[in-house]
Amino acid sequence: MKQTASPLVKRNDIRLAMLGCTAGNGHPYSWSAMFNGYDRDLMTRECPFAGIPQYLNKEPPDTLTISGAKVTHICCTGDGGFTAEHVAKCSLIPNVVAKPTDVIGQVDAVIIATDIGAEHVERARPFIEAGLPVFVDKPMVDNAADLATFVGWVREGRAIMSSSCMRYAKEFLPYRLSTHELGALRFVSITTPKSWERYGIHALEGIYPILGPGFVSVRNTGTAERNIVHLTHRCGADAVVVATADMYGAFGCLQLCGTAGHAQVAFGDTFFAFKAGLEAFIEYLRTGVRPFPFAETIELMQLVIAGIRSREQGGREITLENMG
Repeated sequence: MKQTASPLVKRNDIRLAMLGCTAGNGHPYSWSAMFNGYDRDLMTRECPFAGIPQYLNKEPPDTLTISGAKVTHICCTGDGGFTAEHVAKCSLIPNVVAKPTDVIGQVDAVIIATDIGAEHVERARPFIEAGLPVFVDKPMVDNAADLATFVGWVREGRAIMSSSCMRYAKEFLPYRLSTHELGALRFVSITTPKSWERYGIHALEGIYPILGPGFVSVRNTGTAERNIVHLTHRCGADAVVVATADMYGAFGCLQLCGTAGHAQVAFGDTFFAFKAGLEAFIEYLRTGVRPFPFAETIELMQLVIAGIRSREQGGREITLENMG
């Protein structure tokens, strides 16, 4: 998947569309605020996701927003329980459109701000076919057919990026840089609430930049509500990801155990991670250089899909080389 070194967007003031809504996902509010700023009083009083104003209100105005890009259009199709009009008022978005495709010709890039992988091919298709760069919220997909579609688009040269904010967690940064002081890693674990289908990618992308490419197998011996997922890696490490529906008190608890030491750290700064991920997308638009290889996204999606397949097959081990 060839890198391109030419900018995807040449305008200094990048125009973005924020599209879609799904239940339990407040990204249209928070991500738009990270570009546009927000109405502090309205967001604090009325945002249906109480955690969003809690972390936005902690940020000083001079570090709140990403420079050189604005969300200019919004359309909230989906069953998220909120309206585009309300997001626009809270996050200072000037244009609300009736249909997602109404933004074609009006914006430079699109953000698909939904977290149901099975919907993303059809949500993204019109914009990819129109030649617009697209950021797809995690997980990009949750099935092999849709993964093949996205891979085909990228091979055609389409500008598509997808990631979890956990790739950018500042708490994990020292271990993304180096784990040498721990010796050879032998066991890694990380936790997340909610479902494997929607939140497993958060845990996976939290550990992926630490271990690197090279996952071998996946075995999910849990249930839809309590996923216990054992992964093996070519470096010799075993990893366990736990995704339990109501485990809201333990999002992003990371443990690294090696032959010479161990470390434990918990994710905490949601704002930093979200903003860093969005900044990476804007840099991709400005340079045409991916912040990380798309091959990593492919492997991560294979892990998500393998975790679903294994659970559905009674905990059978799924090897990535036989994903087919």
